[in-house]
Amino acid sequence: MIRKKAGRGRDLPASESGGSRSGYNPAMRRHWTLDPDVVFVNHGSYGACPRVVLDAAARFRADLEREPVRFFERFLESELDGARIEVARFVGARPEQLAFVPNATSAVSAVLRSLDLGPGDALLTTDHAYGACRNALELVARRASVEIVTASVPFPVQGPGEVVERVLASVTPRVKLALIDHVTSPTGLVFPIDVIVRELRERGIETLVDGAHAPGMLPLDLDALGAAYYTGNFHKWVCAPKSAAMLVVREDLQASIHPAVISHGLSSRRPRARFLEEFDWTGTLDPSAWLAVPEAIRFVGSLAPGGWNEVYARNRALALEARRLLAEALSVKPPAPESMLASLVALPVPDGPGPAPITHGEEPLHRVLFDRHRIEVPVLPWPAWPRRLLRISAHLYNERGDYEQLAAALTRELDLRAA
Repeated sequence: MIRKKAGRGRDLPASESGGSRSGYNPAMRRHWTLDPDVVFVNHGSYGACPRVVLDAAARFRADLEREPVRFFERFLESELDGARIEVARFVGARPEQLAFVPNATSAVSAVLRSLDLGPGDALLTTDHAYGACRNALELVARRASVEIVTASVPFPVQGPGEVVERVLASVTPRVKLALIDHVTSPTGLVFPIDVIVRELRERGIETLVDGAHAPGMLPLDLDALGAAYYTGNFHKWVCAPKSAAMLVVREDLQASIHPAVISHGLSSRRPRARFLEEFDWTGTLDPSAWLAVPEAIRFVGSLAPGGWNEVYARNRALALEARRLLAEALSVKPPAPESMLASLVALPVPDGPGPAPITHGEEPLHRVLFDRHRIEVPVLPWPAWPRRLLRISAHLYNERGDYEQLAAALTRELDLRAA
């Protein structure tokens, strides 16, 4: 790693910058460029990329700009294939099944818009689906005159069996595909995706798994899972640069799947899989984020003596500890069993006193926590305002002190009283 000379306070680890109020783990915090004066417990939204990985991406960009023609026409394909092998090994997939995409949302749109659907067909999802992916479903359904069937998964939820029961109870003979989250974005639930995929396939229904949060949060074996389509982001929990994600498509289904942007690969006659031809080149773009994913896998995994298994366990343990602390501070009951959680968890915000709504529909508590307390944490409507969820994340740079500061701020802003 090439170390930059320390300049302004925000370039220093929290332990070295005089004014920091964060509870960041100093030994880990130095690897990230996050502002030490902000308590950052929102890794789940956009991730955060370590310096070493940013440096790796910068080297690829420098090579690209040094000789763009050589990079794109003679260098890129072999580099992508090399990165694909390492990434596929990390997620338990076969390299020939894996294409790089900018983000999970674009992968969901690519699959949905490739389907041959018509009147009388139906698409199945749940009411915990990510909003952008729900929009893609709505657009495809409207254009093809198909129905969207929404399985209502309760929250609070008793256990994974309740999720399976609700999904299977919503199946009809018309359902052609199910879009199911692996880890739900608003509620932080880890769905029993292996059971859901298996049960739906036995009923003749393939599954598109939105695993946006799963890589780097959970150990994956996508080959064993056997889902028709699986997408996941690397910019979140793997800590790769932004615009790094994957779409894994089972080989028997690849012929019908096209990227959202159609380019030269559609008519290519090269002796190379058309799936890779199409997805690897959708026009001129910066592929440095894709090429830096192996470095992110290596580096973040090296930060724990036990490698990625220890990273998974450490982050989950901290998230569960934080949930217990915050549930006590808010006097609320945790809405899901620990068995359904990893490093992203949600808690209900109690009704009652609190900041007044801000214009343009912005969640007031989220804004107040940042403006008054320098805490970055999402507050989400669930299922609609005024009911709210507080969603916290835990990664290696966090520690208990971050959540203690959040609990103190919530107690003050919500005017909570000890029981």
